Amino acid sequence: MSGPIPSRWAPYLQSALRIVVAFLFVAHGSQKFFGFPAAEARAGVSLMSLLGLASMIEMIGGTLMFLGLLTRPVAFVLAGEMAVAYFTSHAPRGFWPLVNRGEPAVFFCFTWLYFAAAGAGPWSIDALRGRRTRAPGTSPTQAYERPISS
Repeated sequence: MSGPIPSRWAPYLQSALRIVVAFLFVAHGSQKFFGFPAAEARAGVSLMSLLGLASMIEMIGGTLMFLGLLTRPVAFVLAGEMAVAYFTSHAPRGFWPLVNRGEPAVFFCFTWLYFAAAGAGPWSIDALRGRRTRAPGTSPTQAYERPISS
């Protein structure tokens, strides 16, 4: 134990973070498209609009992230979507994310970049589907994802 939380918990906390952030991300998309869980001024957007496309990407991608399915490529796409959202919708209103209300987009962008690099964690469909390479003498929690270099 090197700190207040034992390092053996790290993979499970990684999965918990993915699940919670994905749940919030799905809500972020459904708020725009359905006006649920909280009505937004632009709720009920057309699917053929840029905002409609973004909300569908958020709901479908967020659901895949929640399940931990195809985590790395989906996370990379979601990070890109949030970067585009920030620079097209928020940055024109000012430089600082607190001023232009872009802090959720920045948060989601960098969180998804983390999962694109780190993978889903042990509580995921990716792990259940056998997307792990286990070296001899390695426990499942030590090698639940294949290395990035593979």
